Amino acid sequence: MKYLFLLSSALVFSAPAMAQEAGEVTVADSVRDTLITVVGTGSAARVDLSGQPISVIGREEIDAVQGPDITRVLERLPGLTIARAGGIGSQTSLFVRGANSQQLLVMVDGIRVADVAAPSGGYDFGNLTTGGLGKIELLRGSNSVIWGSDAIGGVLALTSRDVNGLEASAEYGARDSFDGQVTGGVTGDGYGVTLNGGYLRTDGISQAASGTERDGFRQWRAGGRAHVDIAPGLTANIVGRYTQGKLDIDGFDFNPPFGLIDTPDYQKTREIGGRAGLAWTSEALDLNAGYQISDTRRRYFGPSYFGDTANTQGQTRRAELFGAWRIMQDIRLDFGADHEWSRIDTSGGRNKAGISSGHALLGWYGDRATLAGGVRYDDHSRFGGQWTFGANGSFTVVDQWRVRASYGEGFKVPTLYQLFSEYGNPLVDPERSRSYDAGIEYGDRNGPLHFALTGFRRDSRNLIDFAFCPDGNVLCNDGRFGYYQNIGRARATGFELELGAQVSERMRAQAAYTYVKATNRTAGDFNEGTDLARRPRHALTMSADWTSPLAGLVLGGDLRMVSGSYSSAGNFSALKGYATGTVRASLPINEHLDLFGRIENLTDEKYEVVSGYGVAGRSGFVGVRARL
Repeated sequence: MKYLFLLSSALVFSAPAMAQEAGEVTVADSVRDTLITVVGTGSAARVDLSGQPISVIGREEIDAVQGPDITRVLERLPGLTIARAGGIGSQTSLFVRGANSQQLLVMVDGIRVADVAAPSGGYDFGNLTTGGLGKIELLRGSNSVIWGSDAIGGVLALTSRDVNGLEASAEYGARDSFDGQVTGGVTGDGYGVTLNGGYLRTDGISQAASGTERDGFRQWRAGGRAHVDIAPGLTANIVGRYTQGKLDIDGFDFNPPFGLIDTPDYQKTREIGGRAGLAWTSEALDLNAGYQISDTRRRYFGPSYFGDTANTQGQTRRAELFGAWRIMQDIRLDFGADHEWSRIDTSGGRNKAGISSGHALLGWYGDRATLAGGVRYDDHSRFGGQWTFGANGSFTVVDQWRVRASYGEGFKVPTLYQLFSEYGNPLVDPERSRSYDAGIEYGDRNGPLHFALTGFRRDSRNLIDFAFCPDGNVLCNDGRFGYYQNIGRARATGFELELGAQVSERMRAQAAYTYVKATNRTAGDFNEGTDLARRPRHALTMSADWTSPLAGLVLGGDLRMVSGSYSSAGNFSALKGYATGTVRASLPINEHLDLFGRIENLTDEKYEVVSGYGVAGRSGFVGVRARL
């Protein structure tokens, strides 16, 4: 905490000098991209008009962090911790305010990317890189009123960048790692097209912490987006993404002393997604209609799998409409309707489900105060209807100081695996949550001076977990050894602190600290009162960037500090806390060419974020970025 104190002191002392500048910048904020978000209402709106805690990271910050590893960017956001089972490309989970990773709704260019064939239906961030990204938005807290299923912990939206010209980058470093990215586009009056592609390769580290065999990762990726004005106020748009990768993995030894060991196992993953739509904009009404598809296929190979292979494939198709009606000057109605079809194909066959939804959020957005409340109804083909409610508001006390508060409900429908697999239970109900937060904020995250303090609480119920047979349930009569059941309750409480400042003309510093206590609240459960697995109570990220007077050389550094946690629900496997640092530099050669480099895990820290799985030691990388 002493590091946070030092940084906060520097920011506080810089506040008087920056206050005048901060006030001046506000006038231009209405057009700054990092002040606009879609995760709050489903349509474009200013971040400072929402009572919900929303953070936005822009293109310049993504580039400054360097490298394809998106977790290094995401860990700068408050309320977020990360667990990765090995090196880059390995299964990677994100926990927002202590919520399960699969309780975070993830969208890339508006496409929902969750793997519906996975047992818990979450998204594996090991398949996502920073290549081509231009913006990251994170809403913390339940918001199923707008987004429906999965938005218990929050909503994460990632958007590709638009380019007019050509950009390319390449870097090489530790463990024979290479990452290359090319993005090109053309824009004109009423149209724009951007395409991107990349390749990532690394020899990796041993996934098993005790192993010696390196587990590599290879990935090809491609994407694109385009829009064209077909009439005044009417725009057609289309986006698409494709990734294909191969990851070497280790297997579990079922013989004493048990644990993860080196094996020749590997998996192949293919993700395809696309969305086509029409957007209508007028003085009083905005409409955005679209149809999207997301398909994830995984194939597992090796002696750890029965028959040496295992396959899963999940697909979702979704028709949706979002709208914003400006009823009066300060009154706006955000609304929408959608229908989603989902299916999975496994060795047990094919299963399907559908869900139809509608929502409305009515808001008053005045000069100093805002207040919004909404409702959603979802009708699922397998278990019926669900109502969801939410409200938020904010009030500007003086200058850029504002207080805000929100209440949100969330739900997550059971996955098709939980319903219909060999361990399925068609009687399970959706997981539900209620979240509350309140805070005070000055400025915004990307402005000259920013301060935010937010307290939060989330109560979750009907959590789905695996129950072992026999326990008297009729589902055990078919010889299975377990099944899915609603058996869990949990509570997460804590607070988040954000600090950021343009300390001087040449230096910017920022910090994000989170305290979260996430515990099992299931009455009578063996683990009642224990911390949820892999939920550290303290997490701090600090960063600073200084532009030297020497030919535009930029020097920067990041420090990540995470407290200890437990790798198991019973709190038997303790994980020690750790601190890792990164130093980085970039040097512009001319207006078209930059050189950059960094050293990650500078002190060669030895630690684990998942028990038994390895992490990378000290690693160096160098690269070049070109623009035409």
